[in-house]
Amino acid sequence: MHIESIEQLRTLYAPAKERARLKQLAAMDPHCRRFIELSPFVVIASSDAAHALDASPRGGAPGFAKTLDPHTVVIGDAPGNNRLDTLENILAIGSIGLLFMIPGVDETLRINGTARLSCDPALLGLFEAEKNRPKLAIEVTVTQAYLHCAKALMRSRLWHPSAQQDRSVLPTMGEMIGSQIGTQGAPESQEAMLARYRNDL
Repeated sequence: MHIESIEQLRTLYAPAKERARLKQLAAMDPHCRRFIELSPFVVIASSDAAHALDASPRGGAPGFAKTLDPHTVVIGDAPGNNRLDTLENILAIGSIGLLFMIPGVDETLRINGTARLSCDPALLGLFEAEKNRPKLAIEVTVTQAYLHCAKALMRSRLWHPSAQQDRSVLPTMGEMIGSQIGTQGAPESQEAMLARYRNDL
């Protein structure tokens, strides 16, 4: 049996508690802004005009994402693979979701809003200390902000040392992609890939 209506869905779950409903804010308060200041990692969710979804990780030193005021977050576009999925989605639709994480903290911060791409020198100047200064910035206008409870990260034990996997449990990235796309010849070693990546950090 598939669930096909909100009424069916709600028969399985109790109503959300008042605290869960009231924690959603229309702007970032000091706690949200402090969370972003400490975060070195965010997942950006976006969609194109055909409703194809994408979730892309972005990272940097803590505070790599800047909060200019309670309604504005700015993320410099660090060098990547040049697919530009997130950037093209922003141009197409503009809706965006952000999930910020802090290593060692099981709570996360969720931000929803709209985004635009900017080459404004004033915004790019926020990232002048970066080794590779971004070509553009993602400027997010916040419409919803809320702290998400710790249950998912507690269940996964994401930050617990005993949950860490040795990299050798998977083939190297070169081996996996080579298998997926049918590349001939010896794959790039993990060490060579990491050395190549370090130049673009």
